[in-house]
Parts: sequence; structure tokens; C-alpha cells
Amino acid sequence: MEMTYVKAINAALLEEMRRDENVFVMGEDVAELGGAFKATEGLLEAFGEERVIDTPISEALIVGAGIGAAVLGMRPVLEMQFADFISCAFDQIVNSAATLRYRHGGRAACPIVVRAPSGAGIHGALFHSQNPEAWFTRVPGLKVVTPATVYDAKGLLKSAIRDNNPVIYFEHKRLYRSIKEDLPEGDFTVPIGVAELRREGTDLSLITYGGTLAQSLDGARIVEKEDGLSVEVIDLRTLLPLDREAILATARKTGKVLVVHEDRLTGGIGGEVAALIGEFAFEYLDGPVRRLAALDTHTAFSPPLEEAILPNTNKIVEAIRDLAAY
Repeated sequence: MEMTYVKAINAALLEEMRRDENVFVMGEDVAELGGAFKATEGLLEAFGEERVIDTPISEALIVGAGIGAAVLGMRPVLEMQFADFISCAFDQIVNSAATLRYRHGGRAACPIVVRAPSGAGIHGALFHSQNPEAWFTRVPGLKVVTPATVYDAKGLLKSAIRDNNPVIYFEHKRLYRSIKEDLPEGDFTVPIGVAELRREGTDLSLITYGGTLAQSLDGARIVEKEDGLSVEVIDLRTLLPLDREAILATARKTGKVLVVHEDRLTGGIGGEVAALIGEFAFEYLDGPVRRLAALDTHTAFSPPLEEAILPNTNKIVEAIRDLAAY
């Protein structure tokens, strides 16, 4: 069945709420409005106001109440209307949810999912464009997933809901209705913590995730056609825990690695990937591990300025060629 990215998210929620009566949805405008992006459309009619709950505009309240419900055996899916505002719930996520199992010696679980619509390229400017995933990838007790395809949008969300740990699920807003895919009928999940080989290659490895996967694949096709370069593309899919084996295997295979993400360069997950390769695959490298990311600045509202700030296919092609020529 052909679905968009946002419809896959909606379908995953619908299926998991039918499968497990402990699953419920909570957030701003998720009930009557069906969510700002319609990801929760139809859930109120299907399950009622006790399982699809509109909240005040307070991300700290949404996550805090979700943690309490999770401790009592529920499986809340908590929507941040925009990922930018997840900062308002930072203390609840990092100091309460992430530490809960450790604090109780493994005798308690915190099975919450925090859905965070993230990403730029939609002219959302300062407060509706950020990619804040790296804030959370250093926190023990959390899991962080970043689906880039329709299949993964559904499969990773289902896995996140079934997981007994707090999972932050970053869904890229630009992908909501821009990509479609035929999905298989019936139940399926995508494992958390496992990267996916999207394209085989021998000359250079490109490691990416989320909103820059499609751009990376386009770039790989362009340099193959115009330069004869064979580029391998790895989609991380999960940022915490990282699939270290997949990262090191591709680095050892090609000897040259480019890491691409839409998050800002400084402090982004690309630095951790580069350090991992430098520490454990250095002797296989034929060039420095390169990073391509957003500039270290705030996202502009102006479309030309936004384009200048963000990575794109042309910038990826240029970075591939520069590294290949090293």
C-alpha cells in the first residue's frame, strides 16, 4: 500500500494503539485538530479522549505526565509540536526519564516515546527548523532514532513504542509529504540500533541519516555518472545507540569517509562518528574523515539564506569530489 511519511507515522500509531490498550497519545492539538501536521488525524475518533489527549502548551508537562503514566504501566507517545521546543522538556527527559531505570536498579521502566518533528528546508526560521538530536545522543538511558524513509518511519515508531526505554523519535518535517513508498501489509518493525546499507560502493563511504539521506543518494548517483566514482551510502537510522560495526566496516572497506547531516557542524553526531573511525579504523584510511553539515548559525527565514546554511545535493557532490581527490 502506497503511503507518505506522515501517513506511515499515523498508521503506526493506529496499529499500536489497537494492539496494546496501554498505548496512548498526548500533546498539543493532537486530538481535535489531529496534530499540527495531521500525524494523529483520526485517532480521537478511533480511541476517544481518554487515549488521545490535548494538553496545555507546556512540553515539560507533557513529558512529565508521560513519565508518571509510564511508571504506572502505560506506554505514552508524547508529541512535541516542533522539535525546537523539546528544550522546554529537557530536564524531564534527561534527568527524569533517562535516569529512571538506573535509579531504581532496573526494577522500573520508562517506556515513553517523544515524537519530535524536526528539520529545516521549509522556511520555518529560528524556532521551527532545528535538528536538536545531538543534545540527547550523549545521555545514557535514552534511545534516539531518525527515520529517513517511509518504511523506517513506520517500523521504527512501532519498535520505539514497544521498547521499555525512553525513545526520542525525530521525524523530519520536509519528508512528511515529499516521499512515498509501497509498504507491506501486516505488522513489521525496524530494529533500533541497526544501520542500513542504502547503496554499495568501493571508492568512498558516505554516512548520513534523516533529512539528508535522499540528498546523499542523489549526490552518489551524480558522481557515479559524471566522475565514475563508486560511493557507498550508510543510513544510520539510530543515533543512540550507534551501529559502530556498520560504521567501522564501511570505513575499512573504502578508506575514505564523508559524514553528512543537517544538524550544525560543531557538536553534531558527525564528530562522534569521525572520532570512532579515527580511533578504531585509522590504519585503513586513505584520507581525513570529512564532515558536511549546516553552518554554525541560526536557520534563516529567507529561502536563499536558508539554502546557503543547509547541506544540499550540490554541496554533497562537491564534498565527495574533494575527498575522492585527496
